Amino acid sequence: MIAIQRTLVAIGVAAAVAACSESAPERRQAESERPEPATVTEMRAHEPDANEPSPALSGIALKPSSPADRHWPNESPPSAPPRSPEPGYHGPAQDRENYADFDDNGVVLARLQPVSTFSIDVDTGAYSNVRRFLNEGRLPPPNAVRTEELVNYFSYDYPAEPRPGEPFSLATELGASPWHEGRHLLQVGLRANEPGGGDVPASNLVFLVDVSGSMDSPDKLGLLKTALKMLSRQLDADDRVSIVVYAGASGVVLEPTAGNDTGAIERALDQLQAGGGTNGAAGIELAYRLARQAFIDGGINRILLATDGDFNVGMTDFESLKQRVSRERESGVSLTTLGFGRGNYNDHLMEQLADSGDGNHAYIDTLNEARKVLVDEMSSTLQTVARDVKIQVEFNPRVVREYRLVGYENRALAAEDFNNDRVDAGEIGAGHTVTALYELSLVNGGTPAVDPLRYGQQGMPAPLNSEFDDELAFVKLRYKAPGEDRSVLMSRPVFSRDRVEDPADHSEDFRFAVAVAGFSQLLRNNTAIADFDFDGVLALATPARGADPFGYRSEFLNLVRTAQVLSQR
Repeated sequence: MIAIQRTLVAIGVAAAVAACSESAPERRQAESERPEPATVTEMRAHEPDANEPSPALSGIALKPSSPADRHWPNESPPSAPPRSPEPGYHGPAQDRENYADFDDNGVVLARLQPVSTFSIDVDTGAYSNVRRFLNEGRLPPPNAVRTEELVNYFSYDYPAEPRPGEPFSLATELGASPWHEGRHLLQVGLRANEPGGGDVPASNLVFLVDVSGSMDSPDKLGLLKTALKMLSRQLDADDRVSIVVYAGASGVVLEPTAGNDTGAIERALDQLQAGGGTNGAAGIELAYRLARQAFIDGGINRILLATDGDFNVGMTDFESLKQRVSRERESGVSLTTLGFGRGNYNDHLMEQLADSGDGNHAYIDTLNEARKVLVDEMSSTLQTVARDVKIQVEFNPRVVREYRLVGYENRALAAEDFNNDRVDAGEIGAGHTVTALYELSLVNGGTPAVDPLRYGQQGMPAPLNSEFDDELAFVKLRYKAPGEDRSVLMSRPVFSRDRVEDPADHSEDFRFAVAVAGFSQLLRNNTAIADFDFDGVLALATPARGADPFGYRSEFLNLVRTAQVLSQR
């Protein structure tokens, strides 16, 4: 590819010299015969024909069919200011990856704040990104590690079946904590319905592909094209696929096309190549326009933004981009972000855009990950069964002294947000499982993290209700059915008698989720897990692998061993 580009540069220089040798009248005559350039909204590329060259999109590189047909961006990507690495992180000097700063959740006294509220999260991008760092032989920066995304990367076989008319089940498990003797862990799990054989609605998918110069790498545009081909082969005649690309400008490479027209879709992807700046905002606007044009009532209408997130042309302000995507989701079109590459990866932008667009975020580091996200879990990735899903847990202060939510730091909500249907929250896809963990100190057991209050009950508004003394907590959940504006409430109590003290009696899913959460906290250098170490992770996770049909849990064990070695350097 580099050799071809150098050849084309040489051709361009030669052409420029030849142009300079023309006389002024000749140049004026040639310019008068030149057609007017097309505007961005007029740009359309169609299915390539053997006798016709593929048209170029201004500012966007498409793979040429012959030297005479080659078109390259007329602008160089502006240099973005380098981002400062996180404290304590010593990655390669060229790294300018961007991660949001956040602190781990702290311990909360149940008597002072008995209610914990947060939005669910089904993103998995942090796990595959952490895997990429470890496979490169380096520990990830702590802010790249989001515990809930590591835990939710794995599926869990929660036993409860959904009640009639409800899109998912709600299950809880209460067991001993391996992080602190005498403390306990409460697992809250959701399991969404799987679609029946003929119940998957038709899809209107817009592939929004970054073809800027920063994507010129096999692990970026090369992997991206292969991943999208894998997805397109799962579609049928009822589905529609469009392709929008952006670099310094944006354009449509493939108009809405039947999902089973694999040849046209793959030819459109094959002609893409990287070059130019990154005007992501223009591409997003055009993609939403095309998605609305091909909108399927009652179907899946979704944009898949595939990029490294390194926007450096046009609207680059983070909050402005989020606001634009938030406005567009009202049209019924969701936005999923697929991250690629390293060195300049903007994880912060990718995760937040997906949140704002009522979608999910995945990071594609390998073909296996592309298959997992876009083939094996296609329904979970594309089909939303519930919107704005919120969880609220009320702890009984007569039973629970302290609690700590493990992860979900950037999903925290105010208590009053739970009943406010105007407050945005996470979506859950068909077949998805979602897991949350609380570490608890009970009133009559274990060593609390916070000293007992000197003035005890003073300031409490009223005596506590003893009617619920057998309840440890009350779990509530709100969600909206797709297309609905009013939320539905689900709830169930957690009883103290459900506590399981012997770790050998915990379910495999409980032990494995706790092991992953412990691993995540070790990578984040979280001091809240005391003396728990990588050996403890392996001791918990190894016998809890279960059936593991795709080998994801076995792979996790290898990543733990790699991190253990790297942490000793």
